[in-house]
Amino acid sequence: MTNHGPVANVALAQQEDSGLALPPILLQYWHTVLRWRWLMAAIVASCVVAGIVITLLMAPLYSAKVQIQIDRQQKQVTKVEGVEAQTAMQDLEFYATQYALLKARPLAERVASELKLYNNKAFLEAHGIDGDVLEKKKPGQTEEQRQGENRKLVVALLLKNVAVSPIRTSKLVDVSYTSRSAALSAEIANKWAAAFISTSMDRQFASTADARAFLEERLETLRQRVEDSEKQVVLYGSQSGIVTLDQIRDGDGRTIGNRTLTGANLEQLAVALNEATAERISAQARAGGGGETASEAIASSALSTLKQRRAEAAAELAKLSVQFAPEYPAVQNLSEQVRAYDAAIVNEAARIAGARQREYREALAKETNLKAQVERLKAELDQQNRADIQYNIYQREADTNRELYDALLQRYKEIGVAGAVGVNNIAIVEPAIVPDNPTSPSLPINLTIAVMLGVGLAAVVAFALEQIDEGIREPAQVEPLLRHPLLGITPETEGDIVTEMQDPKSHLFDAYFSIRSSLSFATNHGLPKAFAVVSTRPGEGKSSTALALAQIIARTGKRVLLVDADLRSPSVHAMLGGVNEIGFSNYLAGDNDWSHIIQETGRKNLSMIAAGPVPPSAAELLSGDRLGQFVSEGLEKFDHIVIDSPPVLGMSDAPLIAKAVEGVVYVVQTGGAAVRGIRACLNRLKQVNGHVFGVVLTKVGGGAKGYGYGYGYGYGYGYGYGYGQRYGEDNED
Repeated sequence: MTNHGPVANVALAQQEDSGLALPPILLQYWHTVLRWRWLMAAIVASCVVAGIVITLLMAPLYSAKVQIQIDRQQKQVTKVEGVEAQTAMQDLEFYATQYALLKARPLAERVASELKLYNNKAFLEAHGIDGDVLEKKKPGQTEEQRQGENRKLVVALLLKNVAVSPIRTSKLVDVSYTSRSAALSAEIANKWAAAFISTSMDRQFASTADARAFLEERLETLRQRVEDSEKQVVLYGSQSGIVTLDQIRDGDGRTIGNRTLTGANLEQLAVALNEATAERISAQARAGGGGETASEAIASSALSTLKQRRAEAAAELAKLSVQFAPEYPAVQNLSEQVRAYDAAIVNEAARIAGARQREYREALAKETNLKAQVERLKAELDQQNRADIQYNIYQREADTNRELYDALLQRYKEIGVAGAVGVNNIAIVEPAIVPDNPTSPSLPINLTIAVMLGVGLAAVVAFALEQIDEGIREPAQVEPLLRHPLLGITPETEGDIVTEMQDPKSHLFDAYFSIRSSLSFATNHGLPKAFAVVSTRPGEGKSSTALALAQIIARTGKRVLLVDADLRSPSVHAMLGGVNEIGFSNYLAGDNDWSHIIQETGRKNLSMIAAGPVPPSAAELLSGDRLGQFVSEGLEKFDHIVIDSPPVLGMSDAPLIAKAVEGVVYVVQTGGAAVRGIRACLNRLKQVNGHVFGVVLTKVGGGAKGYGYGYGYGYGYGYGYGYGQRYGEDNED
């Protein structure tokens, strides 16, 4: 009896061929706006009205602005550097730090203290706070606690109303202050900038003072170290017998050698020894030469005189010897003189030779003495060199301490000079002046904010309602959400459905005719012989759909029987102008002859069976075998049977009817029942092996604002043509 055909594949193929799919996301948003347009407009209008009222009630506020320049580096008045490193951080970090310092709590406390704002009632009144709050004292609160709370209040107000606005790509910063008093705003803005400059300089002086104190402590420690190390050098040198005459230093002033007394004496004795050795060698050479041939003899004037006189005497003797005999007295006298001269020459040569020997012996003795002294000093110097290793260690330590001391002393002097100059890297470019006009409230700005806030709030509310209302909104949602094919859609109508169905050119007739065409592919044998029309809940157009489908099928020449099986809430007889005194409930209760309960509708080939009297238990009547028997007997007299079934939700009637027919047409109202409820009902039908041919989406264009019938057909199926457009225009009007 239930011969299921390829309805799902056919319907899905129709959807794919017609391009039925979810519209673009922006189009979905637009349709959401159209559905909730009046609510959203009311929210926006309320926000605008609230913005106007708030603007009119707000007190005028005055903002005074002072502009300052913050340089990355200080001006180099001196060549010495201060304590702060100039390239320790990037510019971005530096300026971010300065902006944070401009809104630091200590700066606000300084401004409040200098302007004496802690007890200033006018200051509080300029911010909309009653000035008497400064004198109010809570129970059990001490005077110190009260003053502390007042200070916190004043500082909080200052920080809340000051604004720091850096000017991009520049070193300039705008510092503005806002209050109800124009003069007070200008005064606080100027004081804020001055206090920031003073605070910056105080930090520089404080850092310099801290550095000087630290260096003073280190200098005292290093000075003591220098004294101790130098004392240790002197003491060790005294104990080791090292007498330093001079120190040899490198280019950095470090000691690389010492010139001691022993070394200096050894140098002098070495020179003297070399000279003595040379003298000894020279004397030794002279001592080995002949008497008269020696250089001293040749150079001796006495020896030369003696030789000259002898020569003269010898010449005279020779002259007399020619004339006189040797015994001649004059000859003998001259001979005696020559011999005397010869003896004198020999004695003079011997004297010269003896002098050479004495010189040699003296030179040798001097050399020997000097050698002994040099050896003694060499031994002493060798001992000192061994002791000089430790001496140099002490000396290097003393030099290192001296260098550290000198470097810190120089840095101490530089910091003192840099700190005394007091150069600041912050300057006021444009002082604040008393503003003439209030900066807020601004009606255009507040209205803009109100409109933006209203639009945002309206969007949130609209989409929240969209999430809460989970009904089917558009044809493209049917298949993805319900997993059943869409047989067709019907438009929302303002007139009587029965009357409109009489017009073959109406959109409603055209829509149901399309649904009937889709049903013709639901089974292998074409249009189902017996099917029921069900819905999730009442009022979704179920009965109208059953009547419309029965009427259209009947217009094709088929004999159709429309049965009102909604025994709890019958309605078909009223739509067709029939009576409900006797009907389907009588047959189910035991009346075997059901032919007398058939009513003619006045429409060709269409007959009707009303629901009949309301039974005590409709489910009990439908649960028997008479329903299936009725369908079998009815198809012998009629070509098609269309059953108007009760809603599925909360009742068991519809599943019982679904078992007795080939399948059901499931009616879903646009924006009606929640998706989860529809799915639950479809599952109930599935549990009793009920076959669902597909879904009919009703009231499109009414329950779903923005999805008009013209849109649905044009987008989903493409039929309706010219009169479809006219129908859409009429709805727009």
